[in-house]
Amino acid sequence: MVELRDYQKDAIQRMHNGCILCGGLGSGKSITGLAYYYILNGGSVNPFKKLTNLQPLYIITTAKKRDSREWEFDMLHFLLSPDDPNCKVKVVVDSWNNIKKYIKVTNAFFIFDEQRVVGWGAWSAAFVKIAKCNQWILLTATPGDKWGDYAPVFIANGFYKNITQFRIEHEMRDFYSKYKVRYMGIKRLERLRNNVLVDMDYTPPAIAHHNYISCSYDLTTYKIVMKNRVHMDGTPIENISQLCYELRKVCNSDPSRAVALLEIFEKTIGRVIIFYNYDYELDILKGLYYGDDVIVAEWNGHKHEEIPTSSKWVYLVQYNAGAEGWNCIKTDTIIFYSATYSYKQLVQATGRINRLNSPYTDLYYYHLRSDSPIDIAIYAALKKKKKFNESKFIGGE
Repeated sequence: MVELRDYQKDAIQRMHNGCILCGGLGSGKSITGLAYYYILNGGSVNPFKKLTNLQPLYIITTAKKRDSREWEFDMLHFLLSPDDPNCKVKVVVDSWNNIKKYIKVTNAFFIFDEQRVVGWGAWSAAFVKIAKCNQWILLTATPGDKWGDYAPVFIANGFYKNITQFRIEHEMRDFYSKYKVRYMGIKRLERLRNNVLVDMDYTPPAIAHHNYISCSYDLTTYKIVMKNRVHMDGTPIENISQLCYELRKVCNSDPSRAVALLEIFEKTIGRVIIFYNYDYELDILKGLYYGDDVIVAEWNGHKHEEIPTSSKWVYLVQYNAGAEGWNCIKTDTIIFYSATYSYKQLVQATGRINRLNSPYTDLYYYHLRSDSPIDIAIYAALKKKKKFNESKFIGGE
């Protein structure tokens, strides 16, 4: 029913309960995870052996991926379905938002997709409770930015009793800032990480071309905002987040950015995904003229529209709403109208078109940026694979 690639077969051989299957975006982690579950329950993939006495299967994924039924398409390879009455196996696909509903489930198999258990919070606590009573694996392309991100997985594997023990043994917090943490016992943490990580030896078939397009910004207005701590309308700025927002607005709303975007669009195949951050950017992007025959659709906190099926389209996607959990092989171009603060989110966004089944051998990514101090600082953080820190930036200005 499904033909696994060599690197997927190799990963399955190394997978175990409580592991993190780490593969590049578009590498086929979903199929690999399902195949592992199927083989673990006594089935076989090549040749395919049909089983009906499988463990109940629960898949916790993003809301977008649940709603698009992407997992259900992959399940067809194993004759599984959450809705088919002929399927004798209990299958549930739900979002991370509803993870608390399943904390009393026992003796099942969980696939946690698009890892959300980084740091410690309500989702992480629910995840640990589920993990202690079930078999499970995690799927992700970006497993963690710092050691604290691995804490829930380490606790779920029984390496630590609870988050308190992990923090006592490994975290040293700055006296002046509870958010600044240094980690101790790094060698042990590295051993534990190597124990749970299963890397897929996957190389994307397409070549990614990243182009950085220089745009202008109003230096005078930028300096006024920075010096006087006021919004562009003259009202006072109350905190660092508002200040960075306003500085970015000076840059991102500059007309040169829209001009650059339209010039790029003219050179494409006429189908483009555009990522943005803020509602004022959405207003700008919706107000541009892309052509009479170009359909514009949105995925954000306001609208959940699917990618158009027309020959020419523009798909406007807000980072937080749609940087992950879906894919598109109908275009070879993504334009980043403004930068995200998060390297992890940027990687997820680029992966929307870099899929195993993409028909394109070359993919094009255009990053619109200015020479303003805040844009330079954001891209410097992303280059280091870090998350942009607003407080550090303002303090260093």
